[in-house]
Parts: sequence; structure tokens; C-alpha cells
Amino acid sequence: QSSLSSYAPWCTACRQIELTWENFARESEHLDITIGKVDVTQEPGLSGRFFITTLPTIYHANDGIFRRYRGSRTLEDLQGYILERKWEAVEPVAGWKSPSSIMMHGMAGLFHLSEYIRQIHSYFTGTLGMHVWMSYAVFILVTLLIGLFLGL
Repeated sequence: QSSLSSYAPWCTACRQIELTWENFARESEHLDITIGKVDVTQEPGLSGRFFITTLPTIYHANDGIFRRYRGSRTLEDLQGYILERKWEAVEPVAGWKSPSSIMMHGMAGLFHLSEYIRQIHSYFTGTLGMHVWMSYAVFILVTLLIGLFLGL
């Protein structure tokens, strides 16, 4: 079993449960569970793979089956979710939306691509000193050329 929390450093709700999540992680050995957390600003691929739309997002995984935890975020409720096996009553994430599905592998790739595009934009504007609108024009031109090439 494992539980994973997705967060972002700028997220107020994430900072509010940080201490609770750390205490939950300290209890992981007694609960026979692995606890982790992922900064979605540093791991855009995981954000895409788990289709993170709100923060913080907590997932529980057991034998490759993922369930999204939507309960209270107190230490007692998190522990009770595991100890009382409340996760068994939660509907698993649909097969096509499962982080291990081909669809979500593709989604992770799109999130990685967006990160690369952002880095290229930063290189153009920061390192090369290109005006922001010129960087946008380059991306528009490249997009059009790729579309024309694929159309041929």
C-alpha cells in the first residue's frame, strides 16, 4: 500500500496540511504503508499522469489499483482510512484514467512537452534577450510549419 500527496509550494491548502502529512508519514511503518509527496511544479509528468486538477490531491494505491482520497485531512482520518480499510469502499480510478494506463502515459508526455516549451521560451526571452512577442511568433511559425508538414 502507498499514499501519495501532490502539492505545490505556492498552494495555501497544501501548506495547511503539510504538518499533518509529515506526521502521517512518520506513522507509515506502523500502518504498513509507504507515504510520499510530489511537488507538481518540479514533476509535471506526474501531474499529467495522475491528472492533478486540484491541490492538494491524495491518492491511495494498493496492488496497482488507485483510489483518490477525498476525506477529511486530519491525522486521525488519514490513519483511519488505512487502519479501518475504508479505501476498500472507495471506487477505484477508472481504467483509462489510471496513472498506469496508456492514456495517462500520453498525458504525462504532454505535460513534459509543455515544460520543454516553457524552458525554450525562457531561453529565448532571458538568455537571448528576445522580446516576448518575438518568442511567441517563433512558436506560431514552428506550429504552422509542423502542421503544414504533417498535412503533406
